[in-house]
Amino acid sequence: MRRIIFAPSEFYHLYNRGTEKREIFSGLADYKRFLLLLYICNGTLPVDLKLQGSTLEELVALERGETLVDICAYCLMPNHFHLLIKEKEAGGASRMMQKLITAYTMYFNKRYERTGSLFQGRFKATHAAEDRYLSYLISYIHLNPIKLIEPVWKETGIKEREKAEEYLKNYSHSSFLDYAGESRVESCIINKEALPSYFETPRDFQTSVFEWLGHKQG
Repeated sequence: MRRIIFAPSEFYHLYNRGTEKREIFSGLADYKRFLLLLYICNGTLPVDLKLQGSTLEELVALERGETLVDICAYCLMPNHFHLLIKEKEAGGASRMMQKLITAYTMYFNKRYERTGSLFQGRFKATHAAEDRYLSYLISYIHLNPIKLIEPVWKETGIKEREKAEEYLKNYSHSSFLDYAGESRVESCIINKEALPSYFETPRDFQTSVFEWLGHKQG
């Protein structure tokens, strides 16, 4: 049973992984489908992709109703995902996540001819109650892909910093590129204005995130 009670205007880190740590994204089409659903499920109107379209470009042109939450950041990894959201109205986060998890599981099971749960129970959540923690979460979420090229970098320190920075700049399954100043359709998923003004420019954002590459857990 989840102990956290979502409150309007508060920030939360939401995350979940595949059951038995299995992959939930097996190819580019899966990542694209999840992002498409992340956008359309964050709305008060029902989701019917057969009517609404099969690409993010098509969905942006259509009505999805009022957003349920402000999505501030996200990162998709092969076997899990991270979201940073701001609750707008009571029940918004839970409603969006229920729609998202259900829709993606139905898609995945049909595509790969499987049945049953895809995710490891209910989604997990932590409350970003302090400004310092919220600022840290933005970097933490966007740095997740580094594990794909240096799995233990947090414990041992980064070995090839330039390579790591370049990897993040080319990782398209997170909101890093949107904060870094790249113009792309995926930017419609997030609401940068919902966050405090931590970064005046895209360069400030990148500098803030990359600074954490110099840290390691003691």
